[in-house]
Amino acid sequence: MKKLPPLLILILLVLSGTATFSQNDSAMIKKIFNEALSNGKSYSNLDYLSNKIGGRLSGSPEAQQSVEWAFKAMKEAGADTVFLQECMVPHWVRGAKESGKVIVNSKETKELPIAALGGSVATPTEGITANIVEVIGLKGLEGLGKEKLKGKIVFFNEPMDPTFIETFNAYGKAVQQRWAGAMMAAKYGALAVVVRSCTLTQDDFPHTGVMGYSDTITKIPACCISTNGANWLSSQIKKGNNLKFQLQMNCKMLSEEKSYNVVGEIRGREKPNEYIVVGGHLDSWDTGKGANDDGSGVVQSIEVIRIYKAMGLKPKRTIRAVAFMNEENGGRGGKKYAELAKKNNEKHIAAIESDAGGFTPRGFSSDVTPEVKSKLKSWRPLFEPYGVYNFDRDGSGSDINPLKEQGIPCLELMPDSQRYFSYHHTADDIFANVNKRELELGGASMAALIWMISEYGL
Repeated sequence: MKKLPPLLILILLVLSGTATFSQNDSAMIKKIFNEALSNGKSYSNLDYLSNKIGGRLSGSPEAQQSVEWAFKAMKEAGADTVFLQECMVPHWVRGAKESGKVIVNSKETKELPIAALGGSVATPTEGITANIVEVIGLKGLEGLGKEKLKGKIVFFNEPMDPTFIETFNAYGKAVQQRWAGAMMAAKYGALAVVVRSCTLTQDDFPHTGVMGYSDTITKIPACCISTNGANWLSSQIKKGNNLKFQLQMNCKMLSEEKSYNVVGEIRGREKPNEYIVVGGHLDSWDTGKGANDDGSGVVQSIEVIRIYKAMGLKPKRTIRAVAFMNEENGGRGGKKYAELAKKNNEKHIAAIESDAGGFTPRGFSSDVTPEVKSKLKSWRPLFEPYGVYNFDRDGSGSDINPLKEQGIPCLELMPDSQRYFSYHHTADDIFANVNKRELELGGASMAALIWMISEYGL
């Protein structure tokens, strides 16, 4: 059956009374996309954030530089007001470069690409050398027990499942061994853990990320290993070699540091005391430059302000662009924003996050009521001409999760996910791996949806 043109669908919906928009909205969204694609500043802003400041782990000097930069960038974008929200953040440092070495026998050793997981304790100065035991995921520990794991280094080697089309679903399953591996292995007397990187790409980049401890369980060192390294190590273990692994890490947790969310506002023309939040997180892992995760989300959020100001648009409700701090290893910025919103009795009608990379936008996921979901889906004909079509998925971002817990409708920009975990939390998360047009399309998509929410509510 031949598909109807989007404009004809729009007209039919309007005539039938089932659409909560007008033909004027279609024209407005076209203007928003035109402005972003012709004059967008997301790419140049990301260039500065990634290449002039670089990795921005919470508590670091670079994180503070990014706060100062974001404040200035929001001013330059034309925000009516820019202010800071103070929050205390953890300050973990990696220290000198880690070393992971397999001792095959007295004459043969092999260095493998590893990186400490965020929050890990260090090894002793001389490192840890012990036999290494492979398990597939957390459940793999149960079949071995304390007898086979005590005094060993545990190698968690559950890969991301390639059969998931949406790669975030594959990540969500595999990342459990990264988060809980050290806690679970320590219960069996393990000395340290080595965790396969969460990526579908076969390469030599270790993918770091936060891991967890319990105060009631011995804290043991935890590192990630590249997929190529994991594959080689697994093959050697399967040959029956009695391998030893030598691990040395120099990371440590310092005292908490004072940091900030950066908030830029455009005041609403009719309902200035109703707020719509759009945001990404400023902090990033120290191994790369934080371009896709999540410099992209930050610059796209600032771009919403710039687009409105450049076009002379005055939204009905107040728009807040928020550069959150400390998403990667604590979520303190998102919690602080929600805490202050509640304390100040602010009425938020929606929050949108961009934290899935600067790739081609495909739609928006949401944590909303069925009625709100239906309203969002009724706007789909407005977005389909720009390749933004998926409004069906549930879910939203971690920084706005505390707002969701307060009953606020929360959404997340859904870019194409196929490449995201190739760069996620690695030294390869760099500016060169972000495409200008894809990045600007994401900012335009959020600006367009926010315009619709501001005009019609949710």
